Amino acid sequence: MGWKQGLECRVEAWQGARRQWRAEMVQFRAAEKAARKRGELPEHPGPPPTGFSLLPWLLMGLGSFSNIFQGRTSNPWIGAVGLFTFNTLYIYVTFRSFDEKKREETSTRVALVLMGLVTCALGIGYGGNWLLFFPLLGLAAGSTVRGEALRWTGSGLAVLAGTVSAFHEGWDGINIAYATFLSAMVTAAILGLSEAVRKLRAAREELARRAVEEERMRFSRDLHDLLGHTLSVIVVKSEAARRLAPRDMDAALGQITDIEAVGRQALTEIREAVTGYREGSLSTELDRARSALTAAGVEPVVRRSGPPLTPQTEALLGWVVREAVTNAVRHSGASRCEITVHGTAERIRLTVADNGDGTSAHPVVEGVGGTGLKGLTERLAAAGGSLRAGPSPRGGFTVTAELPYEPEELTAAALATAPRAT
Repeated sequence: MGWKQGLECRVEAWQGARRQWRAEMVQFRAAEKAARKRGELPEHPGPPPTGFSLLPWLLMGLGSFSNIFQGRTSNPWIGAVGLFTFNTLYIYVTFRSFDEKKREETSTRVALVLMGLVTCALGIGYGGNWLLFFPLLGLAAGSTVRGEALRWTGSGLAVLAGTVSAFHEGWDGINIAYATFLSAMVTAAILGLSEAVRKLRAAREELARRAVEEERMRFSRDLHDLLGHTLSVIVVKSEAARRLAPRDMDAALGQITDIEAVGRQALTEIREAVTGYREGSLSTELDRARSALTAAGVEPVVRRSGPPLTPQTEALLGWVVREAVTNAVRHSGASRCEITVHGTAERIRLTVADNGDGTSAHPVVEGVGGTGLKGLTERLAAAGGSLRAGPSPRGGFTVTAELPYEPEELTAAALATAPRAT
């Protein structure tokens, strides 16, 4: 029968493509794991740096601070005010330099200019240890200025530092000029490289996630084509059986037998194909959560980072989002709810935190909220993960779920029907 042979050819071709894709994904993950073990692929770099990483350099001003207290500085009150002003401007500039938008604002540049004026005034007025503020000025400039302007800024600061230092130290002022130029360039290079690495890693993770989503869409289209063809065959055979039944029952039974065979084969193929692909999408649950929170008058804040997840992991985390958001909408009385998904090479963490009254649908027992959360705890434990829920020390209610990035084979309990929202 031609239609049956065509269907079998289509099914075999689709199965071959699916097996090839799965084999390629296994090879990719194995190669990535091997590269990470060899050190060729770095681990997740952790949280981005902040201005706190530049605060220890303020210890260079301890000499000036000591001079004030030891009475070796004329007009100590002026020196103390200058020292306080410099430190304040340094902290303001360096902390804003780690935010790309704030770094480009006029207020940051004005603060950097004021910092330069204060440094020149202290250097000219006192000399000695006070000249060490020029390298700190170069460090602040290097953390703030980027691109072509950095070269001129660094060179200008070096000339300025050398000129002011020469007024007190003579030719030894070259050391201060060199230290100022070096601190500006090295700081800019390190921070620029750190930002570039993080942006590239984020772009790689986003491209990987999109590639997985596109592959799932392609698979869904192939499945739709297969199902549509099978249903068309079943409809045609059913119509033939209906027409043959009044005059030739044996022929009609033959058509019905063919329908049964096609239906069973299609059912088997569909079950095999859908397993692991239609378990649920975390992205879909996040969109639904955002919509539900907005409709309930709760401000949603959703953050997601990390590598793409397996369908099983997305399904479990999607259930957690659904349950936690339902509790936040119905029982918390919150005005804001934050949902954070953060993944590393080892574990995936999902946090749902609201600013409500710290209560869930049921009393918290052994770190677990209502019956829905209790069921999720069992499901996550079956997958090698964990779930914690309870009032947050800062107020509100927090649900935290963790799963291994490559989870163990989920048991039947873990893949059972999704828990009902409480």
